[in-house]
Amino acid sequence: MNNTQAVSFLDATLRKVYPQDFEYRQLAEERLEQLTMPRWALGDLLDLAVDLAGMTRSLRPPVARKKVVIMVGDHGVTAEGVSKYPPEVTAQMVRNFVRGGAGINALARQAGAGVCVVDVGARDDFADLVREGAIMAKKIGHGTANMVYGPAMTRTHAVMAVEAGIEVANALAAEVDVLGAGEMGIGNTTPSTAIAAVFTGRKVAELTGRGTGIDDIQLANKIAVIEKALTRNKPNAKDGLDVLAKVGGFEIGAIAGLILGAAAHRKPVIVDGFISTAGAMIASSLEPFVRDYLICAHRSAEPGHGALLDALRLRPLLDLNLRLGEGSGAALAMNVVEAAVAILTEMATFAEAGVAGPR
Repeated sequence: MNNTQAVSFLDATLRKVYPQDFEYRQLAEERLEQLTMPRWALGDLLDLAVDLAGMTRSLRPPVARKKVVIMVGDHGVTAEGVSKYPPEVTAQMVRNFVRGGAGINALARQAGAGVCVVDVGARDDFADLVREGAIMAKKIGHGTANMVYGPAMTRTHAVMAVEAGIEVANALAAEVDVLGAGEMGIGNTTPSTAIAAVFTGRKVAELTGRGTGIDDIQLANKIAVIEKALTRNKPNAKDGLDVLAKVGGFEIGAIAGLILGAAAHRKPVIVDGFISTAGAMIASSLEPFVRDYLICAHRSAEPGHGALLDALRLRPLLDLNLRLGEGSGAALAMNVVEAAVAILTEMATFAEAGVAGPR
């Protein structure tokens, strides 16, 4: 596939993204106003129900079929000592996901959700897992380049990463109602922080967190590494693909594509934590209406996450001091999404209950 075809495929997806349906939002609000409880007593849960009606054009939003998609990619910047763990852990965790032994597997099972692992940029080829159909193979490269010395990837590869995520969304659209965006990639809080700095204009030191649990010396190094990468590459905040190419990651681009593809199919997509929200920021820079299909699972312990949420005008459903990644928060939030739909579809109205309405 040449670059012209890739861009035209991306553009075709962007043209399919529309705002939420105002009529269904209005109908949902009217019903929720009449429920047998004080007005809007369930607060954000009711706001979520209205959003789901607008996203899906339905007063009975389909949410039963759920899947967490874990995009996987490695990062050349790990050579700078920005993570507590070596890059080999990425491949180890992929195999743990496949075995069903990771945190996301337990949380997904509890939520009744499936887990789909997609290799878009890991160092390992996972030939056996691909052969067995245990993971989806959408590899763009064997990890990004070290962004301290130049762009993390070419612009063509950035487009291909987004395109890969769209392809995953298209492949799952017929069998999934709600998508959760997760990730795995040692070192990926570093490019996510760089992305946050570009789009928010805030200082790197304010946005940089401890990721896998680095100490003060490592944190100072991580801040310096991000600042060097931004100075060297000068990503353009008005061009999301430029930002992705210069300081992003393959899995971050694929998350952006997953979000764009989900929105094109009018599917809600639950964004997990910091890295997934960096992907959402890239997606929003390409098509602002994707925000209408985003559900923020939780507020991460990473300081850069809050800055991105503010930029995207997203309110997290949960605040549990999570920092695992993998889509863990998205799996937890799927329970909240189902609860919102249950309120919209199952609670009696004052009229149905034969009592006086709210005053």
